[in-house]
Order: sequence, then structure tokens, then C-alpha cells
Amino acid sequence: MAAKVALLFLTFCVAFLATGSADPDLLQDVCVADFASGVKVNGFTCKENITADDFFFAGLAKPGLTNNTFGSLVTAANVQKIPGLNTLGVSMARIDYAPGGLNPPHTHPRATEMVFVLEGQLDVGFITTANVLIPKTIKAGEIFTFPKGLVHFQKNNGQVPAAVIAAFGSQLAGTQSIGATLFAAQPPVPDNVLTKAFQVGTKEVQKIKSRFAPKK
Repeated sequence: MAAKVALLFLTFCVAFLATGSADPDLLQDVCVADFASGVKVNGFTCKENITADDFFFAGLAKPGLTNNTFGSLVTAANVQKIPGLNTLGVSMARIDYAPGGLNPPHTHPRATEMVFVLEGQLDVGFITTANVLIPKTIKAGEIFTFPKGLVHFQKNNGQVPAAVIAAFGSQLAGTQSIGATLFAAQPPVPDNVLTKAFQVGTKEVQKIKSRFAPKK
């Protein structure tokens, strides 16, 4: 039953998000991305010879490993994994969460996101430009929508793993994680900008930056 519900969700999302896609409309049947091309365009140039494998990806079938700092893992199924998505205006992802796991506050600048809960329960929410939090607890079989460009998050406060399938209205939605964007940018955001913005001292900013620094 869960598999049937998930299939209906995926069918709906592909139709809905393709209709409301922010990506440019395609001008031919398909335009499979040619990653080897040196030509720079908005998206990817089209390769000449295509196969069924250009439209196939099996990477969402199994849970991702969540033994990391945040206790979550996003497995993307976008144009970088499925070159046939180029110009089609849709993509997907699977997100797995360990108990207590967090998909930290982030934005998708190019797409609205819809998530369907495969298992477990999540506390989710997005924040409007008026700084209003729109929170919700969602469980298996339920759907929640995160509007394009708004900061949002998902947290597994349960005692068992959780997982969702996410759908996006873009072939490459883009992700900006708020913490990493501010504290791990290269070259770094100046300390005096962050101390002023967050009303904390330089030591606190440097400590946070050290937490986001790549592990050697």
C-alpha cells in the first residue's frame, strides 16, 4: 500500500512541478546533457547519441548512510545524476534521517520542494520573509511543501530512522545551507561582518567557523 501511495505522489509531483517549473521550456523532445562539452549555456548542451540509461537512476532505492555530523543524508536525483532531465524542469531526492537527525536550515533558490514521508516522523517548517515560522509534524504517507527560495528544515525527533522522497520544480534546484554558507565560504566571510550580524564576539565566530572547517 505504501508503495502505491508513493507512486501516486511521484506521478502527481512530476506533473505539478513540471507545470510550475522555473526552468526554461524545452524546444525539442529531449536534450540529454552533454557533460563533456566545453560550451557554456544556461543548463547543458545536448549530446547527439542518447540511450535509455540517460533517463535512468537507481540511487534512491536504498537508504543513505546517516553516520555524519547532522545525522542525515540527501541523495540527489537531478540532472547531474540523470542527464536526460536536462530542460525537463524536474528532479527528485531521497533524504534519510537517523534518530535525532537534522537536515539543517537551507534554501533552494531555483525550486519549490515537496516531500513525501516514506517512514518515520519529522518536525518540519519554513520561514517566511516576514520571519514567521510555519511548522508541522508529518508522518509516513503525508506530504509537506516548502516554497521556492524560503529557508526550511526537517528534524527527526523520533527514536527510529525516517526517510522522505522529495520532488523539485527544477532540473537542478540548488541548495544553500545557511550555516555552511556563512561560516564555511571561501574566501571566508569577514569575522566583523558575522559578529555584527549575529551580535556575538570574534571568538564565537571563529569557533563556529572551526566546526564547519573541512576535517583533515
